[in-house]
This record gives sequence, structure tokens and C-alpha cells, in this order.
Amino acid sequence: MMQQWQPDFSGVDNARMAAPLIVEGDIRRVSPDIDIWDAWPVQHPDGSVVGFAGGYSLWMALGAPRFDDPDERHSHARIHLLRECRGQWQVLGPAMPDGFSPGSREWSGSAVLWPDEQRLTLYFTAAGRRGEAETTFEQRLFSADADLSMMGEQARLINWRDLREFVLRDPAHYMASNSGSGRVNTIKAFRDPAYFHDPATGLHHVFFAGSQAGATSAFNGVVGRAVSADLVTWTTCPPVITATGVNNELERPHIVHQDGVYYLFWSTQRHVFNPEGPVGPTGLYGMAGTSIDGPWTPLNGNGLVMMNPPEAPRQAYSWLVMPDLQVTSFVDDWGRGADQGGARRFGATFAPMLRLQPDGFARLHVCR
Repeated sequence: MMQQWQPDFSGVDNARMAAPLIVEGDIRRVSPDIDIWDAWPVQHPDGSVVGFAGGYSLWMALGAPRFDDPDERHSHARIHLLRECRGQWQVLGPAMPDGFSPGSREWSGSAVLWPDEQRLTLYFTAAGRRGEAETTFEQRLFSADADLSMMGEQARLINWRDLREFVLRDPAHYMASNSGSGRVNTIKAFRDPAYFHDPATGLHHVFFAGSQAGATSAFNGVVGRAVSADLVTWTTCPPVITATGVNNELERPHIVHQDGVYYLFWSTQRHVFNPEGPVGPTGLYGMAGTSIDGPWTPLNGNGLVMMNPPEAPRQAYSWLVMPDLQVTSFVDDWGRGADQGGARRFGATFAPMLRLQPDGFARLHVCR
């Protein structure tokens, strides 16, 4: 059953909910030439991060050349493969070969390395269409397989194959992603597939950001879901969470299962809330349940898990929670207060890693 998110942000404890302030010493670019954002690790089917001999892990992130206007990056985004070892990052280049992706650019997803430790499946968003004359905001959900090739500590993804649109939009529940105008606040969603294997049922799931069909409000963001028993046939299900009337974009939704609790997280920004209220801060949000099917209880009473500090309300974005409750994000528009002007300072790299601490059922806070 779809659950309506109806938050109340009165009385939010800023000191308890705010992430630490990012300072200049925290800004360590991964590459001088490539902007990086929206990252995810290569994971085992159970969600744990794949570790390799030598203490490193492999990640993927959206990347694009640097532009004077950081928003230009969205029209040039490609998924890049990265190597991480003890906090040091190396960009290994685009994950997929030129001409393989069916979109004009690539947006967020997730990656699973299967038990043979060779076959990797990438679930991703194809934005637009390859070769389109004008950039569009059409979004489609694709999967593709590759082989992980290891030569010492050098990793490559080779033999890309089996590209397919694995989740199809159900127009009864999800608005077409090219229905919006493309302006900030109005972009509609059918993107960000995040894989999850349910240990209770053995079923495979992907959660994704969508927009509710037939909504009476222009603010109609939802968390969608598709289910498969065999990783071949996927059924598109009705939305899990709807923010109709409240918020336009519930981005990068994903599930973490810990100690019998299912945590459903998403990210959103202040400027995509309905200005008629309630308006929440840019931050990480979520709900908790004892089953993948809910019912869902908003975390901390209103869904807010973590926010940017009031003195830097746009400093980071796109939080991803891992099974050990570590949280990664990227440095966005940092170093400016809420009402300060001047040029935007786009960090374009990983923000300091944070960690969440459970405090009873449906309560989480940022560790200090």
C-alpha cells in the first residue's frame, strides 16, 4: 500500500540533526579535471561493500568535465569507475565504453558483484537518447552486465553485454519523465535504480525515484519499486511512498536492512518542497519498517534523518547509507550562508564520511 509522507518540521533540533560543517581542508578533489557527484560502491548482493586484497574498494560516480556553471554537468554526465583505498581516490575512467549506453548521458544507479566475483551488473538511468538533437529529460531504467578484470590492483570492466530496459514505466502509477519543463523544481523522475535483495523473501528489488501519475499537485515525487524472483523478469509495482502535495523529488531512494529493521532512505532539497509548506531542509530523509512491504514509520517523527548545517544549507547532497550505517555524499555548494550571494562554489568531490546511530525503532541520529 502506498504511504503518504506528511511531515511536520516544527521543532526540528538543528544541533542534533545537522551534519558537521564542511571546511576548506575537507575539500579534496578526486581529479583536477573531472567533477564527481552521486557516488555508490560496488556491492555484494547483501548490500555489503566489496573489499579487495590490499584494502581497497571500487566505486562508481557521475562525472563530467568542469564547467563555469556546475548545473551544466547534468547534460554531460557519465558513470565513472573509481578506486578507493584508505580515503585516497583514483578515477579509472568511464565505466561503460563509448557508444554503449542508450542515453545522451548517464545518471545514477547501483552496481552488484555476483558470487562468482566476476560478473557485475550495473543498474543505471539512461537520460535522453543517444544522438538526440536537443537534450531531453526522458529517463529510462537499464541494466547491463560486465566482467570484472583484475590485474594486480588494477581493475577494469570488460565484455559489456546484455543491455536492456529492465523496468518499464507503468503509466497508471508513474508520470512520464519528460512531462516537466526541465526547469529547476519541475523535472519529473523515473531514475536512480538501487538494488536490494530481501533476506526475508529472497526476492530482488530495485527502488527508484518517480513522479506520481494523475496527481492534482505539481509536487508529486514518489519512491517507486520493481520486483523480480529471477533477475530476468521484473514487475513494476505501485509507488511505496508518495510526497504528493509536499515535494517534487525523492531522489536516490535505497534500502538498508539492519537488526530486523528496513530503513528506506532518500535525499531531497529545500527548493523542491511545495512552498505552501511544510518546507524541510536539504537533507537525508527516510522511513523504517519491519517488512519490505511496510507499514512505514517516518524516521525521527517527520522523516528527517540528517540536514546540512543552517550556516551552510547547501554544502552537501545525495547521501547514500551503507549497511554499517556509514553515509557518503558529495560536496555541493559549500562555504556560503543561506542568504549570501557571490559565485557558487561547487565542491565536486566526496564529502567527509559520516555515520548514523540507531536510537530505538525509527530513530536515527548523526554520530558526533
